[in-house]
Amino acid sequence: MTDVTIVNVTLPTLGREFDVAPSALSAIAVGYLASLAVVIPASGWVGDRFGGRRTLLVAIALFTIASMLCGFATSFGELVAFRVLQGVGGGLLTPTGMAMLFRAFPPNERVRASGILIIPTAFAPALGPVLGGLLVTDLSWRWVFFVNLPIGVFALLFGLAFLPRDGEASADRFDLPGFLLSAAGFGLVIVGVSEGPERGWGSPLILAALVVGAGLLAALVVQQLRASAPLLHLRLFADRLFRSTNVVMFLATSAFLGTLYIVALFYQDGLGLSALNSGLSTFPEAIGVMIGSQVASRVLYPAFGPRRIMVGGLLGVGTMAAVMALVGADTNLWWMRLAMFGLGYTMSHVFVPTQAAAFARISPAETGRASTLFNAQRQLGGAVGVAVLSTALAAVGTTRVVDGRTAPDLTSYHVALLVAAGLALVGAVAALTIHDVDAERTRVRRVRTRPAREVGAGQTA
Repeated sequence: MTDVTIVNVTLPTLGREFDVAPSALSAIAVGYLASLAVVIPASGWVGDRFGGRRTLLVAIALFTIASMLCGFATSFGELVAFRVLQGVGGGLLTPTGMAMLFRAFPPNERVRASGILIIPTAFAPALGPVLGGLLVTDLSWRWVFFVNLPIGVFALLFGLAFLPRDGEASADRFDLPGFLLSAAGFGLVIVGVSEGPERGWGSPLILAALVVGAGLLAALVVQQLRASAPLLHLRLFADRLFRSTNVVMFLATSAFLGTLYIVALFYQDGLGLSALNSGLSTFPEAIGVMIGSQVASRVLYPAFGPRRIMVGGLLGVGTMAAVMALVGADTNLWWMRLAMFGLGYTMSHVFVPTQAAAFARISPAETGRASTLFNAQRQLGGAVGVAVLSTALAAVGTTRVVDGRTAPDLTSYHVALLVAAGLALVGAVAALTIHDVDAERTRVRRVRTRPAREVGAGQTA
């Protein structure tokens, strides 16, 4: 997850290294995202067919090897190709790992597991710009990819030593028509929404990608509902809790990742901060997540259930984005950092209960396929959020002419942040459709017991 944001810091350097125009650099990010979108739908079947442990370890190995190849790339074409290979490993990694995790814990312990899982989930995007800025400034752009090698090797050895052996693998036959439709449909939609703000939504290429992609996804829904052994178990959305939590996660991810993307541009292009200073000023978000996730999982969720926590968290995310829209060129930067802390703290109150509640009524046998759906829509939500906010940014314009000189127009960033606040508010409305009773199995209320001496004294009296 760090890899998604760490590379963004290096794009200007890569443009100079390979003599590539800024508009073409997006292929590095889009190739990775499109590859994720293609592979994620098949991850549930792969995990069921070959076992979670084996699939997870192969995904880690593939991601690590692809990272090494990216670091040794000698041309822009090679780098994009190896990023696509990275996406294949990443697309298998997250859904398989999440499915294994939620199979390992009974429902009443999943909120605690989610409280731990959320730390890397939201910590990683904030760490990427800091780490990327340090590596590019002090070493080389190649170390942005080489840094994955020791982590990948350690994860692989740790997994070989400690991950439990897979039981008997079982899966239906592979749904090839479903895979082809999902790969082409999700891939085209991701490319369309990722490139739309840059190329323009009226571009024939973008329109073709979105229209054809949407048509293929519509055909996918029809085919999957008719298939005897579908690749994507869309009927899982018949469960109202799973359906509602997926809608909330889509909107929350759109608002959150869109905000992080805009803030990075706001810091560097709007306020003129260096890449490293920008990353450090984003980092308070990670601290907020670390603190907030523990409060949400240990204190609030057992007492209040998911619905009220999600609504409050999304209202908080919207408020923090709106507060950032008030920051100007002369505003003390610590106000922005405080808002970033608040963004992370409130967002953890969305991620923790959503992940814990989403699988509350999903059987162990269906957990792998449910994880596939959950991660596919979350991936799409992030891409849509960045696209929507980038479009708002471009519509206003990021520069203006002052006394014959081009200067940043902070109004564009403010408008984009207000759009993010709007997405969060829509998510809060969607969270109202969640019924706490559906997630009752995931709640564990702690009952304080009196010391044995007190109990004995009371009984004697």
